[in-house]
Amino acid sequence: MKFNINQQDLQQALGYCQGVIEKRSTLEILSNILLDAQNSKLTLTATDLDLIFIHQIKDVEILEEGKTTTKSSVMHDIVRKCSSGKKINLNLTDVSKLHLESEKSIFNLNCISPSEFPVTDENFNNKEFSVKSKELLKLINKCKFSISNDETRHYLSGIYLHQTEVEDKNYLTAVATDSHRMSISKMKLKNKIDFDSVILPKKTIFQLCSLLENYDGEVKISNIKSKIKFELQNSILISKLIDGKFPNYIQVIPKNNIKKLEVDLKLFLNSVDRVASVSLDKKDGVKFILNKNTLNLSVNNSNSGDGKETLMIKFDYDLEISFNSRYLIDVASQIDGEKIELFFNDSGSPVLIKDPGDFDSIYVVMPMKG
Repeated sequence: MKFNINQQDLQQALGYCQGVIEKRSTLEILSNILLDAQNSKLTLTATDLDLIFIHQIKDVEILEEGKTTTKSSVMHDIVRKCSSGKKINLNLTDVSKLHLESEKSIFNLNCISPSEFPVTDENFNNKEFSVKSKELLKLINKCKFSISNDETRHYLSGIYLHQTEVEDKNYLTAVATDSHRMSISKMKLKNKIDFDSVILPKKTIFQLCSLLENYDGEVKISNIKSKIKFELQNSILISKLIDGKFPNYIQVIPKNNIKKLEVDLKLFLNSVDRVASVSLDKKDGVKFILNKNTLNLSVNNSNSGDGKETLMIKFDYDLEISFNSRYLIDVASQIDGEKIELFFNDSGSPVLIKDPGDFDSIYVVMPMKG
């Protein structure tokens, strides 16, 4: 195997691989990436056995076809430190050594035989649909901050992706919750799809986001029983799914929250953020005291002190309620419009938050006790 490749192309591909490969893997081969050079293409494959990532770099100058595997983190580190945009020459000098040369630098990297690399091939193509990359990225970003970190309830540690129908229109809907807050977002589909509901694991979500951020085009999605596949122009991501039943989230959406607070998004976000500065671990509740057209925000921390701020708003009721500031900041940071709408019921009930700039996304946040 012998080929020359552009530094930037290789660095980007290796960067993606780093997101898949586990830092401390029990099997040495899983720390390696599979490099396969043939037909003017270099294909890189990385896996942690739950997630498989395949990336293709086209128009590579291949002098000798072949394949090998080498340690991903070492190769990524070297390529990252080579001059940007320069040619890198790679040559498999013998079965266990990959010779890497760029400008004045020469490295010989240890290799493991590609026959030890675990690759699986499965037929996904019977149910496939396409979505636009930017729409899919938006859908995921609107939800991912609400994913649970609680290991005991594994079915909450991902995004629930499923098809919904509203007034004869079909949507791909994403939901995430950690039982203190919930995000729901949907994107319109051209037509009804044949797609089983899935729970996407957190690691898959973050890997997919990093791919989608640098890609503008169609994403093909298909799933079989326990796996899902995302196909981009030059990349494929295949992931195991979370086994479990996602709770009935519809029941949690408040139905009778009629006390509407509409406030300028930036003012609201900055005020909550400022007042919360007094709280060292952000666990102290931000207390809302709402009267007609005023919102008094306050945080009290026994160790560091207290903070208060007043906002002029549109509101017709009296209400006292407390929230975790982090939850409000997370939601407010995802709002597209210039205003944020909060719908309350009473001090013990969840608040429904809407974005006047995006009718397809809603958020629910539980109040804090006391």
